[in-house]
Amino acid sequence: MQRRHLLRTGAAATAATALGLGPSSAVASAATPAAEPQSERTRELRVHTVLFDDVEEQDFAGPIEVLGILANAAKCRIKQSFVTADGPRTVRTSAGMYLDVRDRWAPEEADVLLVPGGGYGRGSGVDDEIRRGVLPRALAKAERPGLIMGGICTGVMVLSAAKITRGRPCTTHFAAREDLAEQGGKLTYGRVVDDGDLITCGGVTSGLDLALWLAERLYGPETALRAEMVLEYERRGTVWRAKS
Repeated sequence: MQRRHLLRTGAAATAATALGLGPSSAVASAATPAAEPQSERTRELRVHTVLFDDVEEQDFAGPIEVLGILANAAKCRIKQSFVTADGPRTVRTSAGMYLDVRDRWAPEEADVLLVPGGGYGRGSGVDDEIRRGVLPRALAKAERPGLIMGGICTGVMVLSAAKITRGRPCTTHFAAREDLAEQGGKLTYGRVVDDGDLITCGGVTSGLDLALWLAERLYGPETALRAEMVLEYERRGTVWRAKS
């Protein structure tokens, strides 16, 4: 963990110089505390990532990494929590990893709720969650003003099952787009589709683009660019955004 933190902060220092931001506040001596960066948002951002059996690792790992960079390297105040609709338990991912989820289901305490995908059309993962109905019902109940819901890849289909995407601009993995439209979503062909309190994206790696767009929207373009440079990843495609 310490090595990863050093890699992130070291890369952030390089990025800050490249972006013309001057000496980075991300790397500071023990005697000199890091300065609070200028950002669009000053209060803590509370992000809850929803996990379930057969969830696709890349769907949730990409956004988690972006948010971790913002917290560690850019010094944004972010608290990440990992939850299931069933409460604390062990989750088995699509590749067979076992993850202990210790946080309780508490969407009323979240600013952002991210729903990754996995298993759609294979009778597992998202299919199971839609069939069981527990997660869609919990998401429908969680919807409220001030909460941003993010659907990643086929995780958007869980939001669809919760009727959150009905009549709203949205996208998902190409294999599920027809289903999304048939279920009432207003299919929009952007890699990331931002409809205010609902942000959705296409398949798998586009979770990185969703998280980087969220970084830009909440903290400004310089912070998002710094995260891109730490990741050595350039955003792809177009962000479709509803007119404010």
